[in-house]
Amino acid sequence: MKLRELLRQPGVATPALLLAVILLLTIVGPWFAPQPFDAIDFEADWGRGPSWAHPFGTDELGRDLFARVCIGGRLSLAVGLVSTLVALLIGIAWGAVAGYLGGRIDALMMRIVDILYALPFMFFVILLMVLFGRHWLLIFVAIGAVNWLDMARIVRGQTLALRRREFIDAAVISGLGPAAIIRLHIVPNLIGVVIVCATLSIPQAILVESFLSFLGLGIQEPATSWGALVNDGARAMEVTPWGLIFPAGFLALTLLCFNQLGDALREVFDGGALRRTRG
Repeated sequence: MKLRELLRQPGVATPALLLAVILLLTIVGPWFAPQPFDAIDFEADWGRGPSWAHPFGTDELGRDLFARVCIGGRLSLAVGLVSTLVALLIGIAWGAVAGYLGGRIDALMMRIVDILYALPFMFFVILLMVLFGRHWLLIFVAIGAVNWLDMARIVRGQTLALRRREFIDAAVISGLGPAAIIRLHIVPNLIGVVIVCATLSIPQAILVESFLSFLGLGIQEPATSWGALVNDGARAMEVTPWGLIFPAGFLALTLLCFNQLGDALREVFDGGALRRTRG
């Protein structure tokens, strides 16, 4: 299905357009901000509400919230995209190999996944912080090291169904090895499932990063993210409510758009698969 046809499907165009606007704002928004995201406006009243000078107001330290929300969006979206890419690369390879080879190899690989599932995520993050110090790169590592587990299970289940199809038997008869079959036949037929899983994995990664930053285990000053801004805004909610409203609103809208886009894409690909089956 071409991109133009995909965007015409019900429920796809609206969240995709909103996500494009949010992404564009996080990229070019800081260029139009009245001051850098970490600069303090000593001439303005600290904790001032939205105005022409500061569209989103200022925080309790006099920093422009518009610039901080845009910069925070960059990091939150980067965490979601990069950790999802890591999850896709590891999860697809792991799940496809386990599902196609089957037998003891499949059992061993999936028992490793079960063991990693049993490890407490927060303990893993805290351990990384203690060993390597607080750094934003650790957020990518921590979230990417967990998200691929769900992807591996989903890909394995789809691979188990695909390996019984006639075109796989034809590939085996033609002399292709397991690696070539996985690369040329299994993975291309997983694209629809992978796209849907990716659109649902990105908001999960953003939410995890926001939760860690809200607890003080994530992004540290002077860098910021939507989760860190929500944490700062919650502490000063009675004095500067706009400090909570704007980052929380952008965070909620982004998560909602990704979830709706994932649901719409799942219906599109499931419907296409159903039509191919009937045909």
